[in-house]
Amino acid sequence: MPGADGNLQQPALPGQIAAFLDFCRVEKGLSASTLEAYGRDLERFAWYLKTSSPATHPEMVRRYLDSLYHSGLSSRSIARHLTTLRNLYSYLLREGQVDADPTENIRSPRQWREIPKFLTLEQVEKLVAAPDLARPNGLRDRAMLELLYATGMRVSEICSTRVADLNAGMGFVRITGKGNKQRVVPVGRQALAAIEAYLRDGRPRLLQGRVSEYLFVTARGGKLTRQGFWKLLEGLGRRAGIFHDLSPHVIRHSFATHLLERGADLRSVQTMLGHADISTTQIYTHVMRSRLRQMVDRHHPRA
Repeated sequence: MPGADGNLQQPALPGQIAAFLDFCRVEKGLSASTLEAYGRDLERFAWYLKTSSPATHPEMVRRYLDSLYHSGLSSRSIARHLTTLRNLYSYLLREGQVDADPTENIRSPRQWREIPKFLTLEQVEKLVAAPDLARPNGLRDRAMLELLYATGMRVSEICSTRVADLNAGMGFVRITGKGNKQRVVPVGRQALAAIEAYLRDGRPRLLQGRVSEYLFVTARGGKLTRQGFWKLLEGLGRRAGIFHDLSPHVIRHSFATHLLERGADLRSVQTMLGHADISTTQIYTHVMRSRLRQMVDRHHPRA
């Protein structure tokens, strides 16, 4: 039980963390990748509590965040750790296992918004052309790249896409994102053509008579994993001459950046990316500022 200072009893912490993660999985419907991130953060926190000198829990949390700073973590990573702790203590407070939230008066570290890395159109073309279309996994890889760039999906979302989620006739895909929230995003003709070629000539050769509900499968007939896609993307990037900072999220950023450059509004991009808050989408304001400058130069009489 909690003490008067809101302390969490040390022996109970692992069990309370496990209960919190179960709550996030069952009640909140968080994705496996989010649960893994929470688990890693809380494992590190539990170890710090176990190996540190006693203190009130508010003081312990502050010391822990200071230790993260001195370990060289970025302000963005420290802010993520703090968010994890806030979610944990919010749960424990609601369950009556603590009588105070030690994170309540702790401010998030200041985060400088970095301009997201994205590919040029030429780089996108080279990357999409990199897979070997004579091989069934090459057809799959081309279809995945086309769909990723066409929709701005997260890697976890594209790996979890089922055949039934794609409506090629209507030209859209149903995406299940964070918290099991669904959104419908249009798919362009080139992506649909690549998927059609994969479904016709690639996927049956990979499955070899086996059955899978997932759209993108491996040579063993299983679902392609996030780690598997990261690995193949690294190889395709080398083949396309893109050696640095290539990740599925860079393709997602490229999707959003290229849309905004061509006149899409921020709210539409927010919907397609599956951002719950417009502030998350506002990392792309570098594009909006560039468009604003061009618009003023083109239309203002004294520009």
